[in-house]
Amino acid sequence: MREINNDMDMRDVYAWALEDLMEKDERVMLLDADLARANGTLAIREKFPERALDTGVAEANMMGVAAGLSSYGFIPFTATFAVFSSRRVCDTVAVSIAYAKQNVKMIGTDPGVAAELNGGTHMAIEDVGVFRSIPGMVIFEPVDCVQLYQAIPRIASYYGPVYTRLFRKKPPASVFGEDYEFNLFSADVLKVGTDISIFASGIEVKESLEAAELLSHEGIQAEVINIHTIKPLDEETILRSVSKTGCALSAENHNIVGGLGSAVSELLSKRCPVPMEFIGIQDHFGQVGKMPFLMERFKMNAGYIRNAAVKAIGRKSM
Repeated sequence: MREINNDMDMRDVYAWALEDLMEKDERVMLLDADLARANGTLAIREKFPERALDTGVAEANMMGVAAGLSSYGFIPFTATFAVFSSRRVCDTVAVSIAYAKQNVKMIGTDPGVAAELNGGTHMAIEDVGVFRSIPGMVIFEPVDCVQLYQAIPRIASYYGPVYTRLFRKKPPASVFGEDYEFNLFSADVLKVGTDISIFASGIEVKESLEAAELLSHEGIQAEVINIHTIKPLDEETILRSVSKTGCALSAENHNIVGGLGSAVSELLSKRCPVPMEFIGIQDHFGQVGKMPFLMERFKMNAGYIRNAAVKAIGRKSM
């Protein structure tokens, strides 16, 4: 077991976790779409040249190859930028992987505003929506290196297609320590509160925790829950929280249409209707910029989460 901490780049931790897995299980394979260096997996290709393949800039073909490998009993992990791992390959994933019930693990790096200077064409702000609409898909987004390192072997042991949204660099938040025990299908309650439930994923977890701190100075106790698995949702944890707080807010690095907020609101509308607000990209395309600028541009930082929380709480008395 390697010593993992949250000062590392998440792509390096992903590569280490996958390398450890490949040493133990000869069924595990890696497929890159000409991005092994960018995604931190070049050393795996050197160590396992027969099980780490570069399929080139042909992402849909990579997914087809992965589906074929799965049909022969392998456990293929595919890796490319999130925008290419979702929009570009949607039909192949739907038909050759999900419909065919193949055991493929897809890694999509730099989701949402994490694409930064690559700009709007390379910002996957609809990948969760794409894959949520495909039956049988599991969608996972780690918040830090500790969670990611524990997640990779559990994803491999789960039979079925899994899509992971992976922030490549040092995680914005250091949430979990050595005592953390990961469960793919259970959300993490990071802060207990009574006034509002904040459901966050990925880089928005840090912003939500900071917003909760701002709210605490105003006498508002926010419950912050890391929804690391967006499909299927941990419905029990969400409903238990909202039945206590009476209102909700989602915070995600994704279009508010089709993503985490949509998933949570669909559940609540059926089981526990409450006022709810949504933080994320407000149905716009992305643009070129560094993350601090983009977080402000799309109103995704802690201050905006605080404001949305106050608005949701105010609606409880209407």
